[in-house]
Amino acid sequence: MKKYIHLLVLSIMLAGMVLSLPFFDACEELTDDVLRVHILANSDSAADQSLKLSVRDRVVKECSAYYNSCDGKEEAIEVTREHLSEIEALARDEIHRHGYRYPVHAELSEMYFNTRYYDDFTMPAGRYDALRLTIGDGEGQNWWCVMYPSLCVGAASKKEMEDSLDDGEYKVVTAERYDFRFKIVEYWEGFRSWFR
Repeated sequence: MKKYIHLLVLSIMLAGMVLSLPFFDACEELTDDVLRVHILANSDSAADQSLKLSVRDRVVKECSAYYNSCDGKEEAIEVTREHLSEIEALARDEIHRHGYRYPVHAELSEMYFNTRYYDDFTMPAGRYDALRLTIGDGEGQNWWCVMYPSLCVGAASKKEMEDSLDDGEYKVVTAERYDFRFKIVEYWEGFRSWFR
């Protein structure tokens, strides 16, 4: 019986994907065109979570200028690689400014992200390149957004999104918050990640 349930779920997913191929393709393009930022807090304590948000604010604010002249994600990755030690120093300075001595580590990595809903846009699930900052033990709740193009909360307007993304990608990120296709993409990407 369990085998038939799995087969039914897979069949529904495949049917959904076939019915929404342009949407699915645009989601795939997004993973190729954006650089995410992922910040892991030391722990889930209120103080550590607050510190994570302070690091986020400082890094997003001070590093967004790095990407102003970038012409594509590959260039954004190269710029990030060139500035990794500066980004790490910036985060460390913010941590020290708040009276903590946690270590911080900045790296570029490819990682899986679930579908993420923001106020004005949605990022579909998938494997994305990301600037990852780990504060201390990195065992607390995380925060993520899009570093390039600059779509982080408070950092982008709808006009900037429209200018940065092609039509299909823009339609994906501005789709209805609870569009069932996001779940299909999330299940599919989770399934693919399972085999990596």
